[in-house]
Amino acid sequence: MLLKDLNSVFKLEKDIQKNQLAQKYFVKLHSIYKLMISDKLDKAIREVPDFPKPGISFKDITTILLDPELSTEIIEAFIERLKGNKIDAIIGVESRGFLFGLMLANKMGLPFIPIRKVGKLPGETLRFKYDLEYGSSEVEVHKSDIQKGWNVVLHDDLLATGGTASAASELMQQLGAKVAAFAFLISLDFLKGNEKLEKYSKNIISLKRY
Repeated sequence: MLLKDLNSVFKLEKDIQKNQLAQKYFVKLHSIYKLMISDKLDKAIREVPDFPKPGISFKDITTILLDPELSTEIIEAFIERLKGNKIDAIIGVESRGFLFGLMLANKMGLPFIPIRKVGKLPGETLRFKYDLEYGSSEVEVHKSDIQKGWNVVLHDDLLATGGTASAASELMQQLGAKVAAFAFLISLDFLKGNEKLEKYSKNIISLKRY
């Protein structure tokens, strides 16, 4: 009986040493992983010059959809960065925000709620109009889909000037929800969209920055 107890103690000590070693290198491994996903996205994203108009280099993410393994890694990367946050729902912005937004929600076992351009949702909606460089746009969400007090993640494929994400955030606030985090595949940092979003949440996740 004594020998059995001693073996249990030795096993416990070994387990503790393993855990300490894992914790020691976790930060380093996590940083390496972040670099890996960024590099993989850089290689997978197709740049289309002069689209949709001359002078613009369009970041095309449809090439990522050809790679199921990379798509899975993207979802895992988002989940890793969202650890420690209480999340009640994933909000996807029309239309490319639906692609990985739904995948993320399903993987986390959370509701997925779409924000759409005006006129696309059949139920009672809340709308928010915002300015663009030339003109304006308007988005909406079903009022019944958002619960007061929820903490939500707002997802889109790309963060540029932050206009659409800000409009989506305004909808959430007006319905009594809080933006716990933003999650983007790509961020065009030179357009300083982050600065516009920080008043809603300082937790702004971008897997690939330009």
